[in-house]
Amino acid sequence: MKITISPDSFKGSLTAKEASHMIEKGCQLAAPSAKLTKIPMADGGEGTVDALVYATNGKYLSYEVTGPLGGLVIAPMGISGVNNVALIEVANVCGLMQVPTDQQNPLYTTSYGLGEMILKGVDAGYRQMLVGLGGSATNDGGLGMLQALGAKFYDQNGQEVGPFGEDIINVEKVDFSTLDERLKHCDIKVASDVENPLCGEHGASYVFGPQKGASAMVVKQLDEALEHHSTVVEQAVGKSLKNSKGAGAAGGLGFALMAIGGKLTSGAELVGDVAQLEEEIKTSQLVITGEGQSDFQTFYGKAPGYVGKLAQKHNVPCVLISGAIDDDEGQLRELFTGVFSITNKPMSLDECIEKAGQLLIQATANVVQLLIEK
Repeated sequence: MKITISPDSFKGSLTAKEASHMIEKGCQLAAPSAKLTKIPMADGGEGTVDALVYATNGKYLSYEVTGPLGGLVIAPMGISGVNNVALIEVANVCGLMQVPTDQQNPLYTTSYGLGEMILKGVDAGYRQMLVGLGGSATNDGGLGMLQALGAKFYDQNGQEVGPFGEDIINVEKVDFSTLDERLKHCDIKVASDVENPLCGEHGASYVFGPQKGASAMVVKQLDEALEHHSTVVEQAVGKSLKNSKGAGAAGGLGFALMAIGGKLTSGAELVGDVAQLEEEIKTSQLVITGEGQSDFQTFYGKAPGYVGKLAQKHNVPCVLISGAIDDDEGQLRELFTGVFSITNKPMSLDECIEKAGQLLIQATANVVQLLIEK
């Protein structure tokens, strides 16, 4: 029996690589003779660089750049072992996990460090880059990133604006002629796990702003600011981008990266292609995937959803084992053969996170034992 193990990370407790190891242990307990293939997944958010470095036997570089609150952070850049592509992850540069809970407010965070990281890659000679969106602490429409890349933004008095979320409110004019010339020779792919537009009720501010500490008043303020900001940017680049799928990803970084020529793609599909996931699934008798929490969003761009669709395409049973399941309607069963939570008794979130590894091993063993006996 061949089992392909391909989970996303269990945020806050296990990386995708660690989750793969735990599922492997559970499979070995229930099916010692099974052939196991591990392909840790990601969808553009947390763990994307790790998954791609692992899949390509790549390497890491580290750079000091501006963090989400304006201070300096040390962030990794992956280098693909297959095609020498620089791999950058927003969550590592300006991620929400880098901001203390009591300081989370997208008015006061910036994507400036992402622009610095892109230029670090350019300085090192890389002209092909992949930027994984997701997990950002920002809602600045890419203002900070574009400034770091050389663009100039001015207020109504002709003064340059700052790089934080609150500064997009003052943007009246942009000059892209000052962008680093080398960017014209770069191929930037953008891996995203969401398809939201930049503005409106389904946009960056309304959908993701509250998760980043924005109050209802701040959400409205930022959405209106992004609407104006995007109009100014679109006039400068001569393209209509704000309603494009993924423009609202990472607080508008999807929009900003498209403005400088970046091409958005499904993060899960990209990681799966690099790791040759479909080829492994085609020759498997069982696929196991998982994530921290599964709900309706799992269907739309999330790594487990992509794994499930590939398995369904090739008529291979696929089991979803997650930290928590929010699916009262049972919709996930339309895609997965079975849907299971790792919790085996009443416990707090902290306890579940602390024991996630052991719980995942036990849940996997139980599921595989059931399927083998059948």
